[in-house]
Parts: sequence; C-alpha cells; structure tokens
Amino acid sequence: MAEERNRCFGTGEALLAAYHDEEWGVPVHDDIALFEHLILDGF
Repeated sequence: MAEERNRCFGTGEALLAAYHDEEWGVPVHDDIALFEHLILDGF
C-alpha cells in the first residue's frame, strides 16, 4: 500500500501532487536548470 504524503498544496489535483512530490524542495545544482526554475517558478 502506498503511503499518503502530507502536502501543503496539490491535494486535489494529480498534476499539482506530482509537482509537489517530484519538483518542490529538490535541490538543483545545474546552472541552466536553476535558471529555468528561477524564471518559470518565480512568476
């Protein structure tokens, strides 16, 4: 049985839940990827 995660957002939509679980809070060390995150997530 899969363990349910406590989420601060993304509880009602699968796409937001996947973003929360796989992207949010994961450190980015690549300069290009970091720039992409800053541009796309900052607005």
